[in-house]
Amino acid sequence: MKQKNKSVPLSTLWPASRLHVAVQRLASRSGFTNNADSPPPFPADGTLEDETLLDQWTDLAAASLKIEIIPSEWKYSETAEMLRCIGPALIRLPGENDGGPRFLAVLKGGRRSLTVLTPDLQRRRIPQAGVRDALTRSLREEAAGPTSHILEQAGISAERGQESLNAIIDEQLSSRPMRGCWLLRLSPGSDFKQQIRHARIPFTLAGIGVAYFFAQILTIFSWWFIGSQALAGHFTHTVVTAWALLLLTVIPFQLLDRWLQSLLSMKIGELFKQRLLHGILRLEPEEIRHQGSGQFMGIIMEAESLSTVALEGGAAAALSLIQLCTATVILSMGAGGFLHALLLVLWFGLIGWLCLKYYRYSQQWITAYRDMSNDMTEGMIGYRTRLAQEDMAHWHDREENILQSYVDISKKLDSISIVIQGAAGRGWYLVGLSGIIPAFLSSGDKKDLMAVSVAGILLAAQSLTQFIAGVTHVTHAATGAQQVRPLFQAAARSLQKTAHILPTVLDQAAASEKYPTVSALDMVFRYPRAATPVLAGCTEEIRPGDRILLQGPSGGGKSTLAALLTGLRFPESGQLRLHGIAHDTVGPDLWRTRVVSSPQFHENHVLTETFAFNLLMGRSWPPLPDDFQAAAEICEELGLGDLLERLPAGFQQMVGESGWRLSHGERSRLYIARALLQHADLIILDESFAALDPENFELALDCVLRRAPALVVIAHP
Repeated sequence: MKQKNKSVPLSTLWPASRLHVAVQRLASRSGFTNNADSPPPFPADGTLEDETLLDQWTDLAAASLKIEIIPSEWKYSETAEMLRCIGPALIRLPGENDGGPRFLAVLKGGRRSLTVLTPDLQRRRIPQAGVRDALTRSLREEAAGPTSHILEQAGISAERGQESLNAIIDEQLSSRPMRGCWLLRLSPGSDFKQQIRHARIPFTLAGIGVAYFFAQILTIFSWWFIGSQALAGHFTHTVVTAWALLLLTVIPFQLLDRWLQSLLSMKIGELFKQRLLHGILRLEPEEIRHQGSGQFMGIIMEAESLSTVALEGGAAAALSLIQLCTATVILSMGAGGFLHALLLVLWFGLIGWLCLKYYRYSQQWITAYRDMSNDMTEGMIGYRTRLAQEDMAHWHDREENILQSYVDISKKLDSISIVIQGAAGRGWYLVGLSGIIPAFLSSGDKKDLMAVSVAGILLAAQSLTQFIAGVTHVTHAATGAQQVRPLFQAAARSLQKTAHILPTVLDQAAASEKYPTVSALDMVFRYPRAATPVLAGCTEEIRPGDRILLQGPSGGGKSTLAALLTGLRFPESGQLRLHGIAHDTVGPDLWRTRVVSSPQFHENHVLTETFAFNLLMGRSWPPLPDDFQAAAEICEELGLGDLLERLPAGFQQMVGESGWRLSHGERSRLYIARALLQHADLIILDESFAALDPENFELALDCVLRRAPALVVIAHP
């Protein structure tokens, strides 16, 4: 071990027995978590060469710390770049499985050196070249033998042979995939303020404010300079040159302001979209079961534009306030004095009140707009049904009512918008100029300050216009946020601990055969706002090899029971166990990999992807050759062999709405095959045979009975 890792100091390497400490300290030092709980230790009987076990353990550690630990894969040629950008991360160094230190806890990468956390919890810098050599040495040694032999036969000298050997090996291994790195990241569901701080967005905002402030000060100073010199009769070539240089000085600050605003937009947009996508994946089926395609389209449209609109409007409104404060100071220094500045503040308060009314009307308008859009989308999708079932005389009654409501609120919104625009422009000019009329009529020295007041009025008008534009964008973003708020809030559910034990614990419990595969005791379930429970006192045991047929009338609770057994719903009371381990201990994610359901046809889907993806989406991805072999065998047993022969690209043929169209029976058998390929302990088929003809039904039933470890089939009598 010492010989193999001589380039990396042994004092910086962590043993497997302390991996849980390394992960916790890395997360804490990186500011990801203040969680005092330590992840569970790596299994004493586990092997570090087992990638699956390591990934499972990192998932468990991430759930304990409420962060993300993401396995990373890179190409051999990208090793140096990966080490430059990495951190915080765990890196596994290749070596003999002797129980010695094998991991680096990297706080920060670098071009020349890495900052690591040592087992004695100290920060230390180590050369990047040493880590790169330790990661690639075994691959290089493996490739060096045949290549050295070829170079010797070619008669290349030893001095040049080593250089040639290195070049050839680098070329041969350039596209070789490599693993052994786990990146620590904040969860997209974590506190959004924490994500903003970690992305250093406050520093970017401060930079924008400073750049904008200096740009404004320099602009005002340049115009004051040329104005004062002109009024004093010093309008010379030197003065004009100095004025031009002052204006040129403003340009770098303006460019810096624009660049920082673009950077801010990208950062916030990335965080926002990641969180929304994370929230979509955390929605429960019940939350979207009764939503139509029009509502989904509305959510997508709002999510696409919300971050951009909010940032543009927020930045414009914030920067306009800086400009407005500057204008207030200038007015107080002008001919109107303090009263003139107070007049601007009062006028700004009036505009703020009008903006509040605009926001309220906007909320009503966006509600009417969504109702109209949703109804139009649903009507387009169900157009044929509408023609067949509705009287022609009443086809457009609903549209007319919705459209009339939309027109009424649009008129109110347009009216208040016109008033606001007029108040910011012509209205302020009249009010601002009225504030300097007394000074204009007087014969005192205040006439000399008239130019200062006029400059303040113009600057205030510009800032008010920019403020209204920003508030308009923010208002649209605020009303749109109501549409995507459920997704934003759903992302926080990822912080709930979804993994509690390693899958190996379930494997051991299953191998003991001491407990049923799934057992339920006195389960009670009722739907929200329902007085009567659908299931009450439900008790059952399903053991390996059981074949259970569950029959009953529609609405009798069959599918509800299937959803409870698969972990898609949770009982109100009672116990549910998998191999004797309680549902809360197993965790929903792991439970759903061991109890698999093929739901009713209307709740199952063929995604627009390859046939292989739709078959193997429940297994590890990308699929291995063994996965394709298993899929081919099951497809043949289910009578899908002819379909595979007809598909031009076989398993790689695109299927779904924009690909190869599958028949009703082919889809049903695809759903059955998908369930069988997931290595589950219990398979539940909910009316999966209803669409099959007698011949294919016999094939499918025979395949399921032979392959399912335990089986529950739900059917109508």
